[in-house]
Amino acid sequence: MARIPDGKNTIIEALGMKLLPPDGEKIRAVMPVDQRTCQPFGMLSGGASLALAETLAGFASLMRCADGEIPCGVQISASHVAAVPLGHQVMAIAAPLHLGKALHVWNVEIRDDHGTIVSLIRVTNRIVSPGDAVASEK
Repeated sequence: MARIPDGKNTIIEALGMKLLPPDGEKIRAVMPVDQRTCQPFGMLSGGASLALAETLAGFASLMRCADGEIPCGVQISASHVAAVPLGHQVMAIAAPLHLGKALHVWNVEIRDDHGTIVSLIRVTNRIVSPGDAVASEK
């Protein structure tokens, strides 16, 4: 199993994301709704929600990768169904839909601090060797 990076000096730190202990097959994280994650109107940005979901699904896939493999996000789609105002926190919960050798598909729910669904997101990760993940210059 691959080692989980600490996230220092990455989008994880920049947006204030915090991974929580896994709950069975599910992996969870929280993120504040603050000046880093809000639209100019004082509501959680859909882009911040997508960053949280892709990051969480990436960590979830990484936990299932063999040594020398990493996940690369190849597709993400979302429906944002509720707004969250400044000053709150959201929790993302990723559950596996498909865990194949080359592709992992995750369903990510983001909920506010009252348990209301905010976003429903599907993330697909391709499992690659690090050298395969960079674009070729051929």
